[in-house]
Order: sequence, then C-alpha cells, then structure tokens
Amino acid sequence: MSDALISLFSEVLDVPAESLNDNTAPGNTPQWDSLAAMRLVAAIEETFAVRLSSREIMKMSSIGFARRTLLDKNVKLDDAG
Repeated sequence: MSDALISLFSEVLDVPAESLNDNTAPGNTPQWDSLAAMRLVAAIEETFAVRLSSREIMKMSSIGFARRTLLDKNVKLDDAG
C-alpha cells in the first residue's frame, strides 16, 4: 500500500520512508527541525490541496497527528501525489 503522507515526509526530511511511521516526531527525528516543519506544512498544503490553520499546524506534532488532521479534512491519503 502506498502511503502518500509517509512519502511526503520522507522526501521533505530526506530520510528513508521505511524509517518513518505515525510515531515519527521532531523529538525522535533530528532532521525535523523548525525549518523542516515549515517545509512540511507547505508541502502538505500543496500536495493535498488543503489550507491548514495555525491551530492545526501546532497540533501536528507527529506524522500520526498530521494524518488525523488530513483525514478530518476528508483528504484521501492513498490518492495524493
């Protein structure tokens, strides 16, 4: 199964997709610094054609939280890309 969100994080963070999962977060991923966080938000908005509020962005403290936010916006993660 293709996971568009994991693929996006892998590309932006420049880490292998196999090393990422829904528990991946800035605290356990050195590449996920403040600059990467801004790039991730921009990539998520562009890739999935959504606008994220400041509150939503602040809640995305892991890939899992990003996934939940996108699912709440009815984004189909396996169809993006």
